[in-house]
This record gives sequence, structure tokens and C-alpha cells, in this order.
Amino acid sequence: MQRNHVTDLTQGSILRHLVAFSIPLMLGNLFQLSYNMVDTIVIGRFAGKVSLAAVGTCDQIMNLLILGVSGICVGASVLMGNFFGAKDRDRLLAELKTTVSLGLLFALAVLALGFPLAGVFFRLMRVQPEALADAKRYLRVILLGMPFTCLYNIYAAALRSVGDSRTPVRFLIISCLINIAADLLLVAVLRMGVLGAALATVLAQGFSALLCILYVSRNVPELRFSWRELRIDRRLAGKTLAYGGLTALQQCAQPIGNLVIQGTINTLGVSAAAAFSAARKIEDIGLLPGRSIATAMTALIAQNRGAGDGSRVERGFRRGMLVELCSGLAVCAAVLLLRAPLMGLFSADREILVEGLAYFGLIRFFYWLPCLTNGMQGYFRGVGAMKSSLFATLTQISFRVAATLLLVPKLGVSGVALACIIGWSAMLLWTLPFRVYLKRKKLRLS
Repeated sequence: MQRNHVTDLTQGSILRHLVAFSIPLMLGNLFQLSYNMVDTIVIGRFAGKVSLAAVGTCDQIMNLLILGVSGICVGASVLMGNFFGAKDRDRLLAELKTTVSLGLLFALAVLALGFPLAGVFFRLMRVQPEALADAKRYLRVILLGMPFTCLYNIYAAALRSVGDSRTPVRFLIISCLINIAADLLLVAVLRMGVLGAALATVLAQGFSALLCILYVSRNVPELRFSWRELRIDRRLAGKTLAYGGLTALQQCAQPIGNLVIQGTINTLGVSAAAAFSAARKIEDIGLLPGRSIATAMTALIAQNRGAGDGSRVERGFRRGMLVELCSGLAVCAAVLLLRAPLMGLFSADREILVEGLAYFGLIRFFYWLPCLTNGMQGYFRGVGAMKSSLFATLTQISFRVAATLLLVPKLGVSGVALACIIGWSAMLLWTLPFRVYLKRKKLRLS
């Protein structure tokens, strides 16, 4: 069945579905990352390295919030995928209404807490005094866009649950172009600094959310409802929070660890903090294919689990992990060849370039590791094994943070790269044999 890009993933070629589903996700994630990346490039070029360090610090907090939202959305999308695979439209709509209601409540809570506590967050992160004012200004404006961020992520997850990964990308492309134009106007021309960059991002997020909602209401009857019907189904809310809460905790564990890592990097000085911010932007783009393939695995496995086809679930895992491995090797090759010119996009400061290249020194050979860990996460989420997925992430980030605290004082930014490799390896060392054990014992994942 295919109408308005709504796709039944329980039929047809698994590999073709994974690739076709992943490509729009890669584009969508690329444009979503470009919000902050464009801010970073424009600020680095037109506002200086102090403002660049401030925005990089804010990114860690915003990642924490966005990943918390996306965690709930992942849990909701698994349920919606199950309902769609089982052809249960009533429960599909009830789940969507419940998730929208929960998302808006979350956005209001973030706004209420984020404004007064912004300074506290940055002091805990040991932000340099010269960057503190810009960091607070940027974060407070960005928080105004949280309702838009929640709504976009919820509707995008709903569309993916019914097999449509293309439509949200179209709207992200439009909003990204708006973001770039507004960034150039407000920062490069009007010289509004981090305030202009934040306003541009909020404006773009608002457009992406609005376009996504309008499209669903007009073109996707499977997901159409009136906003007057918004309500929380307590039973579904409990399941959503049980699934999504564990995933949100898992998603948030990563940026919480990153906050500790960022604090450690900040002790090395402004140049190291700015270099790490730029290097992470490059790394985030390089790892987009692996994350997108994992999301495609989740959608395919969730629909087939809802349809009761265990054999297809297993084949989906195997095909997905093969694609993940190929993706990781391609990223290694790209970073090996392009790391210097990519760092040059963010700054011409020699100290920043040297620190950034030091970060990529060893890690450039190991990007196949996070691709495999993403594949494991996609599988666990698709079959509803949220506890296993959470423990996997906690393993990775715990080893990574501990190694960072030990290695950075001795190795600088190179220590962070080595800590990443240690964290990814620790996660794979138990998740792969654990999955084999469960399969052999024919235990139900939980």
C-alpha cells in the first residue's frame, strides 16, 4: 500500500525499504543539523571565537532538550507503527493526540524552567566569563522555539510510523533555507550576533512545524484529527511514557555526558572549546547515515512486529547491520580526506584548526563503531526492548565520560576522541552477544 508516501513496510524488499526510507531521513537530519551549523559558521566568521564558544556550549543543552523530545517521539512512533501494521486506525489517532498533548506540556515546562535557570546551567558547565552573556542570550531565545521543535518532531515521527520519511524532509529544506537567509541578514548584515542567530533558528523551526501540521491535516487521512479533539488517553500515555520515557532517558544520557565532557574541554581554553564545537558539527554530519539507517530499522521492525512476522524482523536486523557497516567505512574515508578543509569552514584561527585536527587524529579510523551501535539501538527500539536500549547507551556514555576525565588532562582534545572509541567498543562488547543469547534462548525482549 502506498498513498501520499504512506508505505506498508511489511511487504516487499527489506533492503530496498531500508535504503528508500533512510535517504530522506539523512537529508532531513542533515537540514535539521544545519540550523546550528549555519549559526556556528556565520557566528565564527562574523562574531568571533568568543561567540562561537558560547553557541557551542548552548548546543549541548539544546541537544539534551531535543533528544528528550525525540526520545518520547521514538516511543510513540513504535506504538503508532504497531497500530498501523495491525491496521488499527482508532488507536493510531488516539496515540498521536496523546503525544501532541504531552509534547506541548513538556515545551511549556521547559520554558518555565529554562529562562530563570540559564545562568545556573552555564556556571555549572564552567563557561568562560567572556562567553557567559552571549550563551545566556542565545539559549533563552532558542527556548522560545521549543513548542515548534516538539510539534515538528511529533508529526515527523507520526509520518515515519506510517512509512512516510519524505514529507518532513521537504519542509525541513524550506525551513533551512529560511534559516540561512535570516542568519545572513541578522548576523552578517545587521550584526546582531548570537541574538540574530537564535532568532533565525526559531523562525525556521516555526515554519517546519507549521508546514508539517498543515500537510498532515490536508493529505494524510490516517493521521488527521481536529485540534479540538486533543486529549490525553491515560492508558496510551502510560505506554508512551513507558516506551518513550526510557528512550528519552537514554537520549538524554548522551547529552548529559556531553555536558560533563564540554565542561572538561572548557578548562583547556576558548580555542579548544571552539575547535571541539566545530569538530562535533562535522562529526554529527558524518554519522547521519548511520542514525538514519537505525531509524529506518526501527520503523520496519515495528511494523512487522505489529503484523506478527518474526522472520521478517530478523531479516530486517541483518540487512540493516550490513548497511550500517558500509556506511561507517564510508564515513572513515570521508573524514580522512576532508577533515582539514571542513575545519577551515568554521574558522581561520590557527589554534582552532590545530586543536580540531588533533581531535580527528585517531578517531577518523573508527567511525564504523558508532554506526554498528546505532544499528543495535534501531533493532532494540523496533522490538520494544527499551530497557536494553537504555542500558546500552548508559554503558557507552559512562565509559566515555570516565575515559574523558582521565585522558583530557594528559592528551587534550585527543583524549576526548580516544574516550569515544572506548565508549563505542564497550557498548558493542555486550550488545552483540546479548542479542545472540536472547535469540538462541527464544526469550522475549523486554
